[in-house]
Amino acid sequence: MNILSLLLYFMITLILIKTEPNIPVVITTWNFVNATIAAWNVLKHGRPALDAIEHGTSVCEAQQCDGTVGFGGSPDEHGETTLDALLMDGRTMNVGAVGNLRKIKHAASVARHVLEHTKHSILVGELATEFAVQMGFQVEPLSTPHSKSMWLKWYFNKHCQPNFWLNVIPDPSKSCGPYQKLKDIKMKDNDWISMEVPKFNQFNHDTIGMIAIDKKGDVAAGTSTNGAKFKIPGRVGDSPIPGAGAYADNTVGGATATGDGDVMLRFLPSFLAVEEMRRGATPTEAARTAITRIVTHYPNFMGAVIALKNDGQYGAACHGLGDEPFPFVVQDVTMKKYKIVNVNCSWPFQMDSKTKT
Repeated sequence: MNILSLLLYFMITLILIKTEPNIPVVITTWNFVNATIAAWNVLKHGRPALDAIEHGTSVCEAQQCDGTVGFGGSPDEHGETTLDALLMDGRTMNVGAVGNLRKIKHAASVARHVLEHTKHSILVGELATEFAVQMGFQVEPLSTPHSKSMWLKWYFNKHCQPNFWLNVIPDPSKSCGPYQKLKDIKMKDNDWISMEVPKFNQFNHDTIGMIAIDKKGDVAAGTSTNGAKFKIPGRVGDSPIPGAGAYADNTVGGATATGDGDVMLRFLPSFLAVEEMRRGATPTEAARTAITRIVTHYPNFMGAVIALKNDGQYGAACHGLGDEPFPFVVQDVTMKKYKIVNVNCSWPFQMDSKTKT
């Protein structure tokens, strides 16, 4: 073999190495390390991405991650904790989700049962609980002494402030309900900016979002949350809505969102991020596009999007955390240990077409 042939051989080898996908891989919103480790342990043993998502989010539910996932957190106006969750299979494009789930602790697993044992995509409320019982889940209280104490302080010490009501009487900024609609009142553009609403931050951010790719290249994504603190009973946020809370497509990758779900679901940021990657954007660019779309209309919103391409590239973008970075956790086949990545939430973004993460 002459020198020219050797050089050609090494160049081809380097190209093949460079383009080898970094899979399996899992990425998770916030610094939910234990959930990521649990999902990775599923992936490294060759099990499907959908199993990894269910197992990882279930760990967060059991450990009550930051009080925003699982039982005993984010009571609604009546003091009750309810759960939302979603799983999406990027191979089949099938979805299973539950919203406003009551009295069942394992929301992600119930969502998996919706995916695998029904022709529906979303079940909600008391009848979602009935479905879960039929599937063998145990009814048990989701409230804890901590969540009850949280609600009592909000109701009695803070007089139900802040809350999510608009255009009602009595004045929701000064008192608790019950409320009645205030007739002939229309909100002016951007009136909401001056309103006091519950702040979405590290401990009220709503969601664990997770994306995984297994050894076969199958993509899955999922979410689990106990929603916004002191929400109006019956409220469902972005987490269980396909394309809003999470989205997965084997031909492209996946994305998931976290933050102010009432705003984010109006823009389907996870779907948009996946479609941007389909058009050739890097994961970081795709996530920034999704966030930019929201901020253009709601400059005060708080949230983040993480995105994962089917070759293992990942990225994220965020807004509204002030000087705090947005963390997410990564574990892939090239790593001996998980990695926490911190994203600067400065605005406006300085888009860089050369970004590779």
